[in-house]
Amino acid sequence: MKLLYRPLSMLISALGGLVAAALFKRVWRGVSGEDEAPEATSPDHRTREVLLAALLQGAIFGVVKAGIDRAGAKGYRKLTGEHLDD
Repeated sequence: MKLLYRPLSMLISALGGLVAAALFKRVWRGVSGEDEAPEATSPDHRTREVLLAALLQGAIFGVVKAGIDRAGAKGYRKLTGEHLDD
């Protein structure tokens, strides 16, 4: 069963990345009023703004990834009765 978990986990993680990107875009729009976050090399944005965007993006992606990984592990355990670290 663990062999089936790996590809399913990768697919769910990819979908989680799309969710995280959409969530970050929405949060950034709410915080800054801009549709796109600044690139690190953008001369049109202050360093503080670039770092804030990176901080928000990292936090959102980290929380979404942990949530998806956790839900996947719990679902796997519920379906199979096995722990992934066994």
